[in-house]
Amino acid sequence: MEAPGFTGGTLDRVDAMRHDAEALAAARSDWRARLLVLDGLLPGVTDDGHLAWTSMADLPDDAEPILLGLDESGRPHFAALLVGMRVDTAPAMRSPALMAVLGALARGEAATYAAARSLIDWHVRHGFCAKCGSPTDVFRAGWARKCPACATEHFPRVDPVVIMIAEHDGRALLGRGKGWPAGRYSALAGFLEPGESIEEAVAREIVEEAGVRVGKVRYVASQPWPFPSSLMMACVAEAEDDAITLDTNELEDAMWVPREMVRAVLRGEDGPFVAPPPYAIAYTLLKEWAGE
Repeated sequence: MEAPGFTGGTLDRVDAMRHDAEALAAARSDWRARLLVLDGLLPGVTDDGHLAWTSMADLPDDAEPILLGLDESGRPHFAALLVGMRVDTAPAMRSPALMAVLGALARGEAATYAAARSLIDWHVRHGFCAKCGSPTDVFRAGWARKCPACATEHFPRVDPVVIMIAEHDGRALLGRGKGWPAGRYSALAGFLEPGESIEEAVAREIVEEAGVRVGKVRYVASQPWPFPSSLMMACVAEAEDDAITLDTNELEDAMWVPREMVRAVLRGEDGPFVAPPPYAIAYTLLKEWAGE
């Protein structure tokens, strides 16, 4: 199976270094160290489709450096958390410009960008202690925050999401969300709720959104999704029937698509829907189900 988008990162995250003040200081002062070029939350990209990097000399005086990891040569890579940055003033979460950039990034580099984007977004949204309300400080090289008032430690949030297709008689159930690009259909998806297994969440979401009850559920693959910070868990579920009862609060439309038609669309041929982009795990899921 083709690896999902936003996976395959090549940086060593060096967890032990996050606790070592001397090692961190050495990494920050390493002449080889690189700083990720960002415009708000948008990545800088070179003419040949790679992430753009600059030197640590360009780190703003009021920025906190976040250690993304070390490459194979031991060279440190950082991202900058700008003091006073606000998510609501950053570029749109998933603008057409960003989607075009993601589609062109070299494999593995999207994973580096995903980690940086999710971390920065989390820091901006979680500047205060959830226990006592005091302002928190960055620590562990940017991979956590700590409250100076009550010593509570806070770690980056990751939201689990199930994304799935139901299958029935050689067909896949695909849905269309409101406001999606013209013709776009994809797998159904929803957040995992407290006290739920992956399989239970898959069954609940499909019946809630499309009114289709399912039985056996099989896991396929997972993907980090940095908008802002989800873990997408892709599954296929066996439908008990094919009657659709649409929840129009969730979906604009849903339909059953034969396997051969899914294969044709994934090959770039015309069909009744436009496939999700290749960096989305819905694309990987459809390819796996269709045998492509």
